[in-house]
Amino acid sequence: MSDTFKALLLTESDDGVTAAVTDLKTDDLPEGNVTVAVEYSTLNYKDGMVVNGNIGRLARKFPHVPGIDFAGTVEASDDARYKPGDKVVLTGWRVGEMFWGGYTQKARVDADWLVPLPAGLSPRHAMTVGTAGLTAMLCIQALEDHGLKPGDGPVLVTGAAGGVGSVAVAILANLGYEVAGSTGRPEQADYLKGLGASQIVPREALAEPTKKPLEGETWAGCVDTVAGAVLARAMGQMKYGASIACCGLAAGPKLDTTVVPLLLRGVNLLGIDSVMQPYDNRLRAWNRIVDVLPMEKLDAMAETCGLADLPAKAKDILAGQVRGRLVVDVNA
Repeated sequence: MSDTFKALLLTESDDGVTAAVTDLKTDDLPEGNVTVAVEYSTLNYKDGMVVNGNIGRLARKFPHVPGIDFAGTVEASDDARYKPGDKVVLTGWRVGEMFWGGYTQKARVDADWLVPLPAGLSPRHAMTVGTAGLTAMLCIQALEDHGLKPGDGPVLVTGAAGGVGSVAVAILANLGYEVAGSTGRPEQADYLKGLGASQIVPREALAEPTKKPLEGETWAGCVDTVAGAVLARAMGQMKYGASIACCGLAAGPKLDTTVVPLLLRGVNLLGIDSVMQPYDNRLRAWNRIVDVLPMEKLDAMAETCGLADLPAKAKDILAGQVRGRLVVDVNA
């Protein structure tokens, strides 16, 4: 077990937050009962906020190692559930925010935060999925738990070219759903069709506010990663009894709408959180991902970068310039 390793370390000064690849020692690691040799991490929107100057003050203590996801191999464990050599995945639990995260070659965490890497999924594929893909699966499970099934009509995915949206499109299409992908980047239409979208909805068609509380019944379900005016407009277009799984706020946290779709059409607005999900539901989602997410589509949505690339990539993801999933090879 090497004593030194590299990590993307954030430091704070009067000039703001600075990110740099730094050599650390095992003694620098925080408390925890499992030490993991990290193989891959990934870049999510929340990571972009932390790395790019800690927007939203998600990280409060410095120096800090960001990265809300990682996959790798257990090096040492004081918990009977894990032993050296076990492959594990971590997403959520405020790791990368309150606690040191996955932009490192070595991590030490609480065993309760880990999930065994599902059989048939490599560490790289697990991080191509990452928090974004796990969130997409949780959204789809929630929609199906509330009655959605293939044949009910088109399912709308907003922010479809992003991480959550890309995985949601691929899974829904593979399950036999008719998928409408909404995006503000028309140049991504072919990409989304390759993932299985049968219809492309320009973001402008949903972002324009309307005073009508109800419009024509169009969508049998919705995975919403955008919120704001797009979510408000989608609510008024849902079919009777349909559900929206709301998991993001790329367009902002405000929701200017009425309760009319909920009261007159029985629309269900489902809040989806991946950070504090109970272990059993996490495991259910991860195991189902192996069965319903085609690996060739997963590969098609992935780009790889190294630790040193992350400060620039963090700016890109906040500007909406990252397509699909960005996998971080921490050993590159």
